[in-house]
Amino acid sequence: MKRYGIFFWSGAALFLAACLLMTQVVTNQYPFFAAYVILQFMVLAVAWSILGGYAGYVNFGTSAFFGIGVYTAVFLVKAFGAPLAVQIAAAAAIGALMGFALGLLTLRMQGIFFSIATIALTIVIETTITNWRYVGGAAGIQLQRPMVMEPFNHYVQMLFFVQALLVVLAIAISRYIHNSWIGRGLQALRDDELAAECTGVPTLRLKLTACVVSGALMCAAGAPAAMYLQYADPSSAFNLNYSVSVLAMSLIGGTAHWAGPVVGAILLGTTQQLLTVTISSEVNVLVLGVMLVVFVVAAPEGIIGLVRRVRRNRSGGKP
Repeated sequence: MKRYGIFFWSGAALFLAACLLMTQVVTNQYPFFAAYVILQFMVLAVAWSILGGYAGYVNFGTSAFFGIGVYTAVFLVKAFGAPLAVQIAAAAAIGALMGFALGLLTLRMQGIFFSIATIALTIVIETTITNWRYVGGAAGIQLQRPMVMEPFNHYVQMLFFVQALLVVLAIAISRYIHNSWIGRGLQALRDDELAAECTGVPTLRLKLTACVVSGALMCAAGAPAAMYLQYADPSSAFNLNYSVSVLAMSLIGGTAHWAGPVVGAILLGTTQQLLTVTISSEVNVLVLGVMLVVFVVAAPEGIIGLVRRVRRNRSGGKP
């Protein structure tokens, strides 16, 4: 286990070094715009999987947490001119509080009832922001980017690297949860919550923990989006497409392992960006639906599960 930890952190360091080098070498700004979106979905997919994958609570409220992250940044910029680091930290704190409140309000809800409650949460929050004129209301609000800091030459380059840092943080947290007693408890909760509770698993505490961590990461991922677009409006910040895409990415990659959402986000996010450039962004929804159906039918455990099955078959059925 210690050896795998060394490999992971070495890989994370190489990934961040490559991202930093890319900002110094690549002069065309489009790769950073596209890569930022992919990294953003990686954070969201990993965060979703902590509650939706490990615990088995399908959450359609990703867009609510993402939108709150966006508007937390908008409020802090307009009210105090807060720097990006403060925006992300504040968004993560508010996301954690939202996750805790969601967990408390849905203590006894399971399955489809929990999913419906998360959709209702999105509608309530979007309606509230739509009627809050200080942050632009339904008309939206324009934002002016501050001066970029060294060693970056463009603000989007800095946002790209910040999102890469969030990716490493999200994966590290998800990996820790997966390999700890928390992950084993969440798996027991997912398999049979009543049986887990009867055997002494602290299901309430685990569910609240998953909600808090997942909400904090989702809001943190949304905070830089305000400066990325230099504009925010409720219909785009709370777009249900975030919830659907993140769900599809996690299922396609596999929810049983921390690496599944990462693989799914890279595959689907890259495909969507390529389609946007070559054909049209409207095709993304069609491709997302087709890929989701194909993987649900052919590989219900996702890419990670499919790889494990192939390895088991080659080893003669040994785990």
